Amino acid sequence: MPEALAVLGGYLLGALPFGYWLPRLVHGEDIRTRGSGNVGASNVFRVYGRRLGVTVAFLDLAKGFAAASLGLWAGGELWGVLAAAAAMIGHARPVFLRFEKGGKMVATAGGAFFALAPLAAICCLGVWLLTFLVTRYASVASLVTAFALVGFVLLFGAGWPVVAFAAIGTVAIVLLHRHNLARLVRGTEHRFELRRPRGA
Repeated sequence: MPEALAVLGGYLLGALPFGYWLPRLVHGEDIRTRGSGNVGASNVFRVYGRRLGVTVAFLDLAKGFAAASLGLWAGGELWGVLAAAAAMIGHARPVFLRFEKGGKMVATAGGAFFALAPLAAICCLGVWLLTFLVTRYASVASLVTAFALVGFVLLFGAGWPVVAFAAIGTVAIVLLHRHNLARLVRGTEHRFELRRPRGA
């Protein structure tokens, strides 16, 4: 029973749509009508800037970490993975937004791996930051990091539930980024500017 409740709790944690709530609270706007229409941290960053975007990213990381930690506490590694997977599903299809389209799960998955495989997660954070700084595409950074994650969990000797979760999560992240991949091929993918232009 505690294990099942941990999975349910993981879903509810993941379903907290901070990328929708914070812009609504601060700016009185529905983020789904701006930018890409996504409620993830990247779109919040793109539309409202670094401060709000980083805040949403941190909160999305935190809910993934909390969900995985809850599962680990309730029943060990396998239940930690199941609770983390439930959080990712919650982030993608949040009950608090009537199961409409949510975010792309990257930050939530990252937070989960800080609980499940912290060394791999730290390395992946470095990969994401480096790739983003070089390319300035959040989508490219997310996709590269997703593939790197599988290698890192194997390198650091994670258990089979974590390795399987990393592999399945990578496939899910690629599928959720299929439109980004199409825009990259067409040359229309949004590229972040790390500095504001003069006069802005």
